[in-house]
Amino acid sequence: MKIDQFPEKIRPYLIPEPNGHMVYVCLNCEAEFPIDKLLYTCPACGSVLMLHNQNSGPIEAINGPLWREIFDYRRMLNQNALKGIFRYYEFMAPVIPLDHILYLGEGHTPLVRANPRMQERAGAEVYFKVDGLNPSASFKDRGMACALSYIHTLARKGGGKEILAICASTGDTSAAAALYASYLQGLIKSAVLLPQGKVTPQQLSQPLGSGAVVLEIPGVFDDCMKVVEALAENYHVALLNSKNSWRILGQESFSFEVAQDFDYEVGDKAITLPIGNAGNITAVMSGFLKFLRAGIIDQLPKIIGVQSAHADPVYRYYLEQDPEKRHFEPIMVKPSVAQAAMIGNPVSMPRVIKLVEAYNQAAGGQRVFVVHVSEQEIMDAMIFVNQNGNIACTQGGESFAGFQQAVNNGYVGTDEIGVLDSTAHVLKFAPFQDMYLTDRFDPQFDVVPKPELKNAPLLVKPPRLKTYPQAGKPLSGTDMNGYLDEMTSEIANILKLKKKSP
Repeated sequence: MKIDQFPEKIRPYLIPEPNGHMVYVCLNCEAEFPIDKLLYTCPACGSVLMLHNQNSGPIEAINGPLWREIFDYRRMLNQNALKGIFRYYEFMAPVIPLDHILYLGEGHTPLVRANPRMQERAGAEVYFKVDGLNPSASFKDRGMACALSYIHTLARKGGGKEILAICASTGDTSAAAALYASYLQGLIKSAVLLPQGKVTPQQLSQPLGSGAVVLEIPGVFDDCMKVVEALAENYHVALLNSKNSWRILGQESFSFEVAQDFDYEVGDKAITLPIGNAGNITAVMSGFLKFLRAGIIDQLPKIIGVQSAHADPVYRYYLEQDPEKRHFEPIMVKPSVAQAAMIGNPVSMPRVIKLVEAYNQAAGGQRVFVVHVSEQEIMDAMIFVNQNGNIACTQGGESFAGFQQAVNNGYVGTDEIGVLDSTAHVLKFAPFQDMYLTDRFDPQFDVVPKPELKNAPLLVKPPRLKTYPQAGKPLSGTDMNGYLDEMTSEIANILKLKKKSP
């Protein structure tokens, strides 16, 4: 749809111009720093940063109902930069020129309503936000689209000098970082650090296929994170983990899309997502708060953060009900099927603490809850939801199991609606699904497949058949007729088929 076909009152708002004044703000000492270079921690006190737009005038000049119209009409635009997460440009990074924005098809992933069987199992109405349909098959593309768009801007301002982008990963972050960096060949190179043996072959193949330098090191994700933090502190590299505040901005688009897809009525929704490194739950809370303050939504949804019992430091922190007595302690993680959430010391924990307080205060009561689930519950949930029309990874299974736990705990009412983050595509975690279906789990995972969910291929070789077709040696005549008769009869018997009446 072309600009002159839109209503006249909307046309001036459709194509935004850079008008923000963004600064890094320290969550501890509240010092502010310019964005002319990448910062990951406060130069004054070492705490984590958030990005803040100090020029809120253009946002405040437009009321909530008009913002809704702007976003709804932008859905019909054929402007490449605004097709993805930057449909919500003014609320994310309104300092990036539109021609520097990377769009590889990320964002606006579908909301899929669970079938009746899943609704019954969940205890309430449920939708999956299928973020596995992003370009690199995970939600991480949202953050990378924003972070790499801003780095693109810095690279252009720096005269095109090549930048090395680096990240630690359990798989999904590296795939997204390598993909988006590869689009900017000549300006950006990519390197990723992975914990040796802790990434599925499918995930490992992605950064390799995108041309990144892939470095495997002994240890777990937390160890990889310490190494890349040291590199970012001592060398000229661009860190792409969620310590990078531009990543958080991009992931806020999840909240904006959910609000828009429910016609901006989210007060009865319960957004459920794995915590992992805590960047995503940070972004989701921040995004909904921005829409509330702008009058685009009039209520905040509940937020349900989920952790595996094998990696649950955030859950342990919030077990203490008295905020004055809470003290965060990193933990040693155990092997988890939810690899992206197997993090014992989340980088964004200070952001979580700050935003949970702000979120509950803005809501006028507790709206953020944290639950933990067993490895068994995660895998049972993953297999169950995928046998009912979904493409959820282990983290998607974690979301479903966590939502069930939240309903059982009374955090979510049966009249409320769950919106579950299916963070990645099931095919990225195919080995875990295969181990479950064929009962080959290592005991360290504490997973025993339920008989009714197991599934393995059946080899069909009728005992009376002596001759079978082979590659380059097809059957014909009597042999083929015998093959068809015996095979169809055997398969009909296995499937308990009834013959058609003559």
